[in-house]
This record gives sequence, structure tokens and C-alpha cells, in this order.
Amino acid sequence: MQNTSVQSQPTRGLHVALIMDENGRWAQRRGLPRTAGHKAGADAVRRVIEAAPQLGINTLTLYAFSSDNWQRPAPEVSALMKLLRLYLLKETANCVRNGVRISVIGRRDRLGPDLVALIEAAEKATGQGRTLHVRVALDYSARETLLRAVNQLFQTGKPPASRAALVLALGQAMHADEPARDVDLLVRTSGEQRLSDFLLWECAYAELYFTPCLWPDFDRSQLAEAVTVFHQRQRRFGGLAVAAAG
Repeated sequence: MQNTSVQSQPTRGLHVALIMDENGRWAQRRGLPRTAGHKAGADAVRRVIEAAPQLGINTLTLYAFSSDNWQRPAPEVSALMKLLRLYLLKETANCVRNGVRISVIGRRDRLGPDLVALIEAAEKATGQGRTLHVRVALDYSARETLLRAVNQLFQTGKPPASRAALVLALGQAMHADEPARDVDLLVRTSGEQRLSDFLLWECAYAELYFTPCLWPDFDRSQLAEAVTVFHQRQRRFGGLAVAAAG
């Protein structure tokens, strides 16, 4: 039985990153096309966004489409982009009402101009949201982002003299209007246990949580369980446990 007892509204909100894995396998098990799995995955996104603030989460970063995902069949890529367009059209007004801010991180030069326009409109419309910040990683690669950030710094003649300078450059390299914030908890569904080029810098000290649940089945109880496990862990950041410090 899952333990979903979570202390709501802690003093410091959590940054939770989600690798939303295996929409395709979920659909195949049901004899459905992979696109049906992606639609069901969009419903899971809505559930998680609704649940996050009550679980003490104020930042969610969702791995929606990696730079490597361009290698997938063209019809599937097209369906994913169409689904994202529909999501932005339908959900932006709801996000405004609920105080949810939307940001999209990653490259934009390979996206269609209509999608880029929708992204910019959603970011502008939801920019004042303070309940939850939802960051959607789209055409995103952590390695590529790090490389672009360092190249930009050297091109300006200002190599990264501090961690803060590099963090600021990372944000700029992925179209974020503020420095990248460290991830507290990274959750990956489907039972796979790897980062897949996602937020490598920001996850340096993240707690990792892997669940066999396929993403379309992920709901509030699954997220609550992950947060409960997070709060049960002792984070030392390279130091000693408090009890052993003496």
C-alpha cells in the first residue's frame, strides 16, 4: 500500500523534474496506436499540475520532447507537436485562472513558427502565475545546453569565472528568463533508471525516484508517494549527517 501522507505547503517549495516515460508502451499494451498513449499522457500532465501545489511543489520541469526524439518516425513527431499545440490552446486560460506559470525551455529554431507563437503567447499570458511554475522541456538536451552556454560566454570574451555566471548562461541558452534552479527530486516513470540527457547540471544533488508506473497511469497518489520518499531521505550535499557531525 502506498503511503501518501505528505505535509502540504512546506516553507520551501520543491522543484520536481519529471521524465514522463512510456506513453507508447502503455498504448501498445492496450492494442492502441502510440498516439493514443501520448493523449493519455497529456491527461496525466493535467493531473500532476493540479496536484503539485498541495504537495508542496512550486516548480515542475516536464521532459516533453528531447532533442534525440527527432529521430522518431515523422508521423509520431507530428502528432506530438499537434498535441502540444492543442494543449497550449486549451490550457493557457486555465493556467491563468489557477496561477500557473508556463515556460518552455530548449531550442526553438527547429519548431514550427505557429508553435513558437503559441509558446510565446502562453508564456506572456501566464507570466504572473505564482502558485506553480511549469517548465516544459521541448527540443531539449542538457549536454547541448551546457555547450551553448560555454560557447556564448567565450564569444563575449567572458569565460565563466563563477558558478553563478555559468548558471545564468545556462538559463539564457535554453530560453529561460531566470537562472536554472537546482532540482530537489527527479522522478522517472516506466522503471527505466537513467537521466537521458535531462537537466544534468540542475540534478547534481537531486534525489532520484524511479517507479514502474507508466506515465499515462501516473496520478496524484504516485506523485505524493514520490514526495513522501523524498522527505524521508537525508540530504547531506557531501557533508556529514547531523547526528554524526560531532
